Amino acid sequence: MSSARDITAAVNPPRATFLDWPLGHTSGRPGEASLNRTILRAALEAFGRIDLPGTIVDLGVPWADDDDWKDRVMRPRPKVAGDAAVVDDRVERWPTPQYQSGADATAAAARHAGQDCAVCAGIDY
Repeated sequence: MSSARDITAAVNPPRATFLDWPLGHTSGRPGEASLNRTILRAALEAFGRIDLPGTIVDLGVPWADDDDWKDRVMRPRPKVAGDAAVVDDRVERWPTPQYQSGADATAAAARHAGQDCAVCAGIDY
């Protein structure tokens, strides 16, 4: 189940479902148990009928009546600090992968040693 179609396609899983929703909401909105069950059932049904590896089924459940939400989630929210507005409150981006531990970094490097990973192309391990 995915909300990141391009990343999912690059990974090429044996089967996947897609919701064009904000990241982190691949099974529905928090607190909406009925919708969560509906989405989960639709995904399980799709997984059962997909017979071509790499297939991504769009579940077609809209997040909102229009796509205006996409503009809001892709921009940092302005905050006010004292008298000045903070325009960009995102955390710093790094040109190399960041890992929670040295063991994670070692495992990632071993996993990708000698491989051309479509998702990680251009990342210097």
